[in-house]
Amino acid sequence: MTAPAPDGALVRFAREVGATGPVAVEGGRTRWDTGGDPAAGTRLLRAPAGIVEHRPEEMTVRVRAGTAVDELHDELAATGQRTALPRRGGTVGGALAVGENDVCVLGRGRVRDAVLQVRYVSADGVVVTGGGPTVKNVTGYDLPRLLVGSLGTLGLLAEAILRTNPVPAVSRWFRAEGAVPFKAFDALFRPSAVLWNGCTTWVELEGHAADVEAERRALVAATAVAGGWSECDAGPVLPPYRWSLRPSELRRLHEAAPGGPGAAGGAGGPGEAGEAGGHGASIGEPSGLGELVASIGVGTVFSSRPAPPRPPSPALAALAARVKHEFDPGGRLNPGRSVDPAGSVSPR
Repeated sequence: MTAPAPDGALVRFAREVGATGPVAVEGGRTRWDTGGDPAAGTRLLRAPAGIVEHRPEEMTVRVRAGTAVDELHDELAATGQRTALPRRGGTVGGALAVGENDVCVLGRGRVRDAVLQVRYVSADGVVVTGGGPTVKNVTGYDLPRLLVGSLGTLGLLAEAILRTNPVPAVSRWFRAEGAVPFKAFDALFRPSAVLWNGCTTWVELEGHAADVEAERRALVAATAVAGGWSECDAGPVLPPYRWSLRPSELRRLHEAAPGGPGAAGGAGGPGEAGEAGGHGASIGEPSGLGELVASIGVGTVFSSRPAPPRPPSPALAALAARVKHEFDPGGRLNPGRSVDPAGSVSPR
């Protein structure tokens, strides 16, 4: 399948990028310091904005990178659809560049899986198309997934085709103090989110009303929380940094939490954990996380403290450097920023 020629907005953007000198794209600056600040002297540009085409029947939307995520979702809501992008005040290109999933990723899907096609401007100032408008008939390297999370160091995102998914008929949040979050996760067929902050567990259930109610009853029966589950308007406020933790690491955090099975009197005070919308409890050392909100079943923990670097293996570091050289041999795209190949994530 031959991709259509880029429109005027993308051609003008490519001309702005050019083929010489350090250059970076700024959007809403909501995650501007992720991976480090651009080097001094870097020329800052704006990606083109606007929703090019929405096909509700195909459940796809073609959108330019400079479009605000909130604007995109407001437009899609008119047809009862949404995307996997997080509503955090930033742009579509910014969300893709940092590879950030919505906190309710279990229900909405991962951002990397939602990208069918990307159009980006390469280091030599050319518009490149990767992927296709549908899943079928796409061959070759998976450029869309490679560019998601690359912080604009491999190419400057100009446009993307995203999968959409239906807005559920019912969305309900529940919370309970002292519930074991892993039991809550295991009890549910497909929760949209299971969040835990050291003391409180939040669950979002979505779907048809009867299905949500059945899931709620399963949740209550499996967790047996003394104070019960109460319905609330939303989940907790998220701390500003993201960590990537293995399931075993997260379970050790649960054991060390105040009142946890291995707490031995507690490893930190609950802070504002009992308040609706509050941040996480302070787990304390040796975790180093401070206040946290963990996304159960995902591997992401939102923390009040930056994640320490995880040095990658020499082989992984060499592979990342080789990929960067192939896409940007002169190092002109977002100089000063670096993607952590070991998987540690900085500001969300």
